[in-house]
Amino acid sequence: MPATPLTRSHGFHLAAPRARVIRLFTAEGERAWAPGWNPEMLAGCEERGSAFRTRSERGVETVWVVADWRPEEGRASYARVALGSNIGLVDVACTDSADGGTEVSVRYTLTGLDEAGRAFVQAFLEPGNYAAMIEEWRELTARALSLIATHS
Repeated sequence: MPATPLTRSHGFHLAAPRARVIRLFTAEGERAWAPGWNPEMLAGCEERGSAFRTRSERGVETVWVVADWRPEEGRASYARVALGSNIGLVDVACTDSADGGTEVSVRYTLTGLDEAGRAFVQAFLEPGNYAAMIEEWRELTARALSLIATHS
């Protein structure tokens, strides 16, 4: 019987306008804040259908395809295949907040391809682990935004 996809979503606030924030959630934009993030572009850049490859610290190769890119609406979505481990979707939604900042929501939907992949997905999407990861994203993206503002 095939595994059931699992989903987890969590959000955070950044004190920057949506147009600046959404750019941090592209293959190239993540270089500014994600340690070890070194995408190899395979096709395109940011538009739908663009593709890139990454390798995790554990050595797992992941191929990403841009499924949706609407920066004017604060939307970015990716389909991903972590070879031999799991498949899934990543959706980022950025909305304007009343204070002029941005509310960011990050949703992962993953399916393990085998027993080890299912164990990885369970651990990755465990509520405490996922919330801690997204909190780290908040800290790193806020720092990157402040550095970008300082150098502008």
